[in-house]
Amino acid sequence: MKKIGILGGMSAASTALYQARLNAQTMERLGGLHSANLLVRSLDFADIADMQSRGDWDAAGDLLNHEARLLEAGGAEILILATNTMHKLADRMTEGLTIPFLHIGTATAQAVAGQGLQRPGLMATAFTMEQEFYTGRLRENGLDPVIPNAVDRATTHGIIYDELCKNIIRDDSRKTYEAIAARLVDAGADSLILGCTEVGMLLNASNVAVPVFDTTFIHCDRALDAALEGT
Repeated sequence: MKKIGILGGMSAASTALYQARLNAQTMERLGGLHSANLLVRSLDFADIADMQSRGDWDAAGDLLNHEARLLEAGGAEILILATNTMHKLADRMTEGLTIPFLHIGTATAQAVAGQGLQRPGLMATAFTMEQEFYTGRLRENGLDPVIPNAVDRATTHGIIYDELCKNIIRDDSRKTYEAIAARLVDAGADSLILGCTEVGMLLNASNVAVPVFDTTFIHCDRALDAALEGT
């Protein structure tokens, strides 16, 4: 099994979800005492969030590139970034790398299209919902994403940063997310992308009326496919 390098900490909750999924799926696929072959670098999300709020994407890109290079130098053979939002900097982050990088947006778009669906709703951070780096990648893969209205985008974003990234799970926030997802379905969404790695803490197939695509699960499963290829 190839060594998967995880660049995470954006947030810590997200990275924990990645590790849990990768280990569970490795055991399911290989059986016995098998667990995932991982090299994890978890950053301090407070620093990243400060760069995001200041719009200092250059500094964030330089940081991610530095850390990605360290993962490669440490023996990582495949690289994943355990966050949707920071894929905004995927090109800068991967400059100078020689190992494969698995993009979460591409993996998700392919999963949705592979089910014959075309109009996924998208719930994520405001950066991911509103900027072209993510929605554009979905469109490049033949999808027509449905985005929440401005009020729902702000609410979705706030719950992510104020609660989920801090491992705070509230029933009222779950109900709020369920209502936002329902409005996306009413607007024509035929599926729902959980486009922030923490959104799955509140939403899943049991409380959404259309097929749900959890980007954390999709990304991890695609990374395992690559890590186990040829074994």
